[in-house]
Amino acid sequence: MSNYPLDDPLSSWPVSDIVDSWARELPGAHTDSIAVITPLWRTAKALADDRRRTLTALGIDPSTLDLLSVIRRAGPPYELTTREITRRTLVTAGAISQRITRAEESGLVERSPSTASRRAVAVRLTDAGHRLIEATVRQLLEHESRLVASLSQAERSALASCLAKIDAGLA
Repeated sequence: MSNYPLDDPLSSWPVSDIVDSWARELPGAHTDSIAVITPLWRTAKALADDRRRTLTALGIDPSTLDLLSVIRRAGPPYELTTREITRRTLVTAGAISQRITRAEESGLVERSPSTASRRAVAVRLTDAGHRLIEATVRQLLEHESRLVASLSQAERSALASCLAKIDAGLA
């Protein structure tokens, strides 16, 4: 993985230099968050860029990955209503409709009346969609597993726990 956007020497300053600079320039300012937020932001940016490149190489865009993943994780018969897809993805109904239309045109999903309600529409993975999402997720997870391989299992668990606390605090 490239260090982009950290290739610029100015953006790779050690966090302690950033903290010291703000403490000098804004005495009394709360600088304790810098040691957490700055590395998280840099890491998130680098990981997002890496994921975009990886998905491009795998031949799938992030929104299609999201749609197909949500349906695949639902388990057999690999079908959800549009309302349930919207709830599980935290994306607007309009965006979901567009994603479904694109995936349907590509032969990855098919729509049908839902058995849950007369007005509901069910979206089901086609065989092609099933094959694509399984192959893509396996490759993506293998790749991303290598990205965190420098952490022990205990470190991964501790980091996941800390990140969950930050995430809960943002809600």
